[in-house]
Amino acid sequence: MQADIAAAHAMPMRLETEPARMTAAVLAARSQGRRVGFVPTMGALHAGHASLVEAAAKACDDVVVSIFVNPTQFAPHEDFARYPRPLAADLGLLERLGVRCAFTPPVEAVYPRGLAERIEVGGPAEPFEGVVRPGHFAGVATVVKRLFEIVPADAAFFGAKDWQQTLVVKRMVAACGIPIEIVVCPTVREADGLAMSSRNAYLSPADRARAVALPEGLAAAAACWEAGADVAVAEQALREALDARGIACDYAAIVDPESLGPLADPRGPAVAVVAGRLGATRLIDNRPLPVRRVVDRAAG
Repeated sequence: MQADIAAAHAMPMRLETEPARMTAAVLAARSQGRRVGFVPTMGALHAGHASLVEAAAKACDDVVVSIFVNPTQFAPHEDFARYPRPLAADLGLLERLGVRCAFTPPVEAVYPRGLAERIEVGGPAEPFEGVVRPGHFAGVATVVKRLFEIVPADAAFFGAKDWQQTLVVKRMVAACGIPIEIVVCPTVREADGLAMSSRNAYLSPADRARAVALPEGLAAAAACWEAGADVAVAEQALREALDARGIACDYAAIVDPESLGPLADPRGPAVAVVAGRLGATRLIDNRPLPVRRVVDRAAG
């Protein structure tokens, strides 16, 4: 095993920008019996992305990572133009991680002229981010489907921080009949609990200190949940954590982890989801909640 890892690191990473060559390389590897893992990213890579690459490397023979800032998932007023693009640093990290191929296509390669397909996903795409960012998940589903066509891997790896997005991707894959396994990996956090995100770089030092309200609120909601409190009580604890630090709350809810709808069984399982704004920066987070034995109806 160590020899295999050493060999992977000794092999230079391939850089690819052309979809047809990328597809041919993946199909050639799979025809040789090699399992290919794919990690789609928008760059500005951090330890959370590295954990996805490491998970893919453990499960697969070859790993492909895409770096593509997808314009179709940004609304006109959002941060597409200022989204960080440290490509040289990103490629250096991927090479150190032993990635076999980095796919960095231009926009016109992913969306060639005449490609008018747009994937609309209902169900889990509709609440929360779907309300706050109309059209966002259509852009996500569209680009992920396109990337899966270009990189026909055995498995694709996503982070649980974007819980709603993982549900949307799973629904799109099932609806379109794409033969790829979707692997969801645990959220990676900073030492103070803040979920790692490329947008954390936007935070001023003061806002960075306030941002811990998101994981603190999720922890408070989890404590209420485990104590048997009513869902509304746990949701209020989550909102109050953001309010206490002056963070504008877009949503704070405890919902079914698959549908994102109301809980059919108050014992769960569930997921707590939250989104807040600190100045011009918007952060999201979530925390899965286990099945609980007791629900205290008097707590509501």
